[in-house]
Amino acid sequence: MSSADQSGTRSLADRVAGRLLQATVLERLGIALASVTTAILIGLVIVAAAGYSPILFLNNLIVGALGSERILARTLRLSTFFILTGVAVAIAFRAGVFNIGVQGQFVVGGLFCTVSILWTAPFLPTGTVGGIGLMLIGTVAAAVGGGLYGALPGVLKAYADANEIITTIMLNFIAIGVVSWLLTNPLRAEGSTNVQTERLPDYVGLPPILFGDSSFSIIGLLLTLAVVAVVAIAMTRTGIGYDMVTSGYQAGAAVYSGVDAKRTIVATMTFSGAVAGLASAVYVIMFQGRFIEPASIHTYGYDAIAVSLLAANNPLGVLPAGLLFGGLNSSSSYIQTYSDVPVQLIDGIVGIVIVFVAAPELFRMAAKRAGLGGEDR
Repeated sequence: MSSADQSGTRSLADRVAGRLLQATVLERLGIALASVTTAILIGLVIVAAAGYSPILFLNNLIVGALGSERILARTLRLSTFFILTGVAVAIAFRAGVFNIGVQGQFVVGGLFCTVSILWTAPFLPTGTVGGIGLMLIGTVAAAVGGGLYGALPGVLKAYADANEIITTIMLNFIAIGVVSWLLTNPLRAEGSTNVQTERLPDYVGLPPILFGDSSFSIIGLLLTLAVVAVVAIAMTRTGIGYDMVTSGYQAGAAVYSGVDAKRTIVATMTFSGAVAGLASAVYVIMFQGRFIEPASIHTYGYDAIAVSLLAANNPLGVLPAGLLFGGLNSSSSYIQTYSDVPVQLIDGIVGIVIVFVAAPELFRMAAKRAGLGGEDR
């Protein structure tokens, strides 16, 4: 290839990358909607090719997400966990740090939440007042546990130049293994054949307002929205948030302006892990009422990566992205129960949707990393 051809190809790559980087919020929303629609259409074609009715499948997909009050409660419950873990990932990704360890931070935070409630319950009064006190203690403990576990890979990256992708992935396995051992041995519920802790006191839990479903409370969703608002303000309207983003993408510029880039990277990972811990507190208090075998917990922390990518790592954008993933997972459970479509086919179609909605943001991040195009808006 001639130098002129290479220059032309480079120029085209710059223009394409620049367009990806400079996409507005509305354009990204349009890309996401188009991606979801295209992925679902491809999924319907696959269903038809496999010998099943695509119309019935589409109907079950909608009914499985919104078909009744009970189903809607399940969708919102799942969405709550996806939103909180998605925000945890978005905090790190937006600051240029790849936190792939949200699942491990979720597990550690959940254990801290459960144990702190069980251990302090005998010292507090029973009833509503005691329940609120225990929930506050458990929530703070979960945030501390998740934050400390998130700080560890942050310290390794900042002061030992360790790759945070590798360290966070490995710390996921460590968290799951250690917590599983604890639940199998010293923390196991007395007389239980399952790997789990004792159940939380009956007066500890969020009331099932509006939907009447004991596994979901609108209060949990409202608290989630409050966390999203706080994170969005902190990341975009405060000096700390600015320092986080600057330290992640332009460490040299951050140091030149007087910011301790290493300390800020640690703070970013701690903040991200703390939000993952908050997600596990809602999981334990609102849904499970105890802590169970980590291997049997849904992979919220891993799916949160796709949620954050779909939202362009914007905490506010995580809201619709989390709702989408909550609806898809709720529909998947419904279709497995009420249709003869194989579970492998359902999982494959959900996977196609995830790939399609995440691909545009993956290209955008790759372009930014390669130094192509213009500045992101």
